[in-house]
Amino acid sequence: MHVVVAGAGIVGVASAIWLQRAGHSVTLVDRQAPGQATSFGNAGVLAAGSIIPVTVPGLLRKAPKMLFDPNQPLFLRWSYLPRLLPFLARYLRHTKSEDVRHYALNMAHLLGDSVDQHLSLADGTGAEKFVAQNDYCFGYATEAAHKADGWTWDLRREAGVSFTAMSGREYSKIDPLFEGQFHTVVAGHNHGMIRDPGAYVGALADHFVAEGGTFVEADIQDVQDQTLHTSQGKIGGDTVLLCLGPWSGDLSRKLGLRQLSFEAERGYHIELVNPSDAPVNPMMIAAGKFVITPMNGRIRAAGVVEFGGLKLGPSAAPVQLLKRQVKALIPSVTYERVDTWMGHRPAPADSLPLLGAVQDKTYVAYGHQHVGLTGGAKTGRVLAQMIEGQRPNFDTAPFDPMRYA
Repeated sequence: MHVVVAGAGIVGVASAIWLQRAGHSVTLVDRQAPGQATSFGNAGVLAAGSIIPVTVPGLLRKAPKMLFDPNQPLFLRWSYLPRLLPFLARYLRHTKSEDVRHYALNMAHLLGDSVDQHLSLADGTGAEKFVAQNDYCFGYATEAAHKADGWTWDLRREAGVSFTAMSGREYSKIDPLFEGQFHTVVAGHNHGMIRDPGAYVGALADHFVAEGGTFVEADIQDVQDQTLHTSQGKIGGDTVLLCLGPWSGDLSRKLGLRQLSFEAERGYHIELVNPSDAPVNPMMIAAGKFVITPMNGRIRAAGVVEFGGLKLGPSAAPVQLLKRQVKALIPSVTYERVDTWMGHRPAPADSLPLLGAVQDKTYVAYGHQHVGLTGGAKTGRVLAQMIEGQRPNFDTAPFDPMRYA
């Protein structure tokens, strides 16, 4: 077949590589170079145990107070609120414990073997050098905070996630950088990280092109009858796969997902360039809901949830929050400069990605919210299997995009 893949983030590039390896001709299309949008700015963690959604019980009660506290990781561009309200109404319906459990047990199939999936994807591409195997740690400032999260660790254990809890003092022997910062640290095993997410996706795409794949840089304006309408003309194939992440909504509705409830959630990161020291493992700071990750030549702190759509520019407050948090966490670290970034995450109302066919020979793969990099390699493999008419080795019904038809 000739397959046209719209979107050159980790999901699109992984899909293109697995389809190419299966013997198909693939054209990859994006408005910018591969790996330079959502896939560029994430925390870089292969977070196999990140199976707890944002929409946990109690969110509806806590969210209003968080919005008015500049030290909380939830922000809203108030001018965007009228447009956001219909999505919020559906999003907040999924905060019951049974919704969280449904999400967790299904996402465990997509995320649980993420390190192996990325190693398999990167094998022989030159991108292997960016993949590292590490624990992914959660740092709790108090015993009460750890106990309050106990139910999430019980659910992870049920889903097969391996982890070890230790005192902050014990963990400081592993990583002295965090000495005195945490009462408890939970280390998630069988996790990993990507040392430079943008460069990683770019290296994978370079391999795809070197193996005979085609990359076209163009704005995607429409999709009809297995044909993309772009700023560079029409690009048609036997099958089309839509992997445009936060930019997937309007085209998906045109393809029949008229009940799609979907938002482009905004996220931020800061980077300390050429730091004097760096963490041993990626660390989720439980109190601030942000992740600090050692990368090639820098430390990245990523997190924050902001609702403000795709068109408004970055806000100052989330960046300032991350800077304050990092300074308090690792005050001894010096660095050359701080770089900042804002991007968008694809957030469906039920938090579950959309994976599968929406029309005959037209497929979608997007909506991973905070775990797109983690699940991207396996998602690409699964979509390649679906396009070939094979059945993946786990139940994909909860991810069926036709739930929004």
